[in-house]
Amino acid sequence: MQFLLILLPVFGIFAIGFIGQKTLKFDIPNLSKLTLYLMSPFLAFNTFYTNPLTIDYLYLAIYIFALCLSLILLVSLISFLLGYNLQDRCALILASAFMNNGNYGTPVVLLVFGAVGLDIAVVLMVLQQLAMSTIGIYFAAKGSKDSGGMKTVVKRVVRMPIAYGALLGLSFQLLHISLPSALMTCIKLVGDAAIPTIMIVLGMQLAVISFRRIELAKVGIALVLKLLIAPLIAVGLTLILPVDEMTKQIMILLAAMPTAANTTLMAVQFDTKPDLVSSATFISTVLSIITLPIVLYFLHPIF
Repeated sequence: MQFLLILLPVFGIFAIGFIGQKTLKFDIPNLSKLTLYLMSPFLAFNTFYTNPLTIDYLYLAIYIFALCLSLILLVSLISFLLGYNLQDRCALILASAFMNNGNYGTPVVLLVFGAVGLDIAVVLMVLQQLAMSTIGIYFAAKGSKDSGGMKTVVKRVVRMPIAYGALLGLSFQLLHISLPSALMTCIKLVGDAAIPTIMIVLGMQLAVISFRRIELAKVGIALVLKLLIAPLIAVGLTLILPVDEMTKQIMILLAAMPTAANTTLMAVQFDTKPDLVSSATFISTVLSIITLPIVLYFLHPIF
């Protein structure tokens, strides 16, 4: 029951976006641009500025990027074997390689492992944000209908401000630069607003999907990779990295989370098959009601 209570706000915010789009017909690409360019950089800055840098970052960073790159390689192999084009491959990467370990994964970890586990989950959330704002943006731009070649893709990645917000926050932390409380309040307010806005935009995108046009085979591949293969890869990585048992369990649990809602923003912004990415995000979130308790049973039988 506690697990379902965690999910209620998630689906409630999706519903707000869905109903709002059906009734008021918002301009989804511009709202996506607002979130990516104005709000998310403040979220990234606040996250990297307020979470102390420790040696755990190194091991967990290796884990995040190894998991992400492993899934990208799998998607690339599957796309080659099935003859998918570049846009299909990039959309599948967005739908498969990035997990929702922020507004979904972090509360689940807090419920299961308590405050000690929450610290680890926050570090993983920070690193996942960095991966999405670099690797994720790269593949979203590369899969755009008018990508314009590698030079244009790189320019688009460089222009995205999320990574700069993260690097600036980390720099301020390492240099012990203290910011006025009024300024931090402003940064935190804008950053905190990014998460529900991202979820509202996903709900809006779901409202304009033609479910008759959903590419079920491709969505199915994304779901298998995200909900089944990703946690198995995570198990393998935990056997290699020198982290404690609880950290290993949290790493596996977060790998089993559904697709990150941020990927829908990227797909909408660059027109990288947003219907495919958003439907995979939504369906993986729904299916996680079944898959996550199974993962939790094997990891944490007390739950």
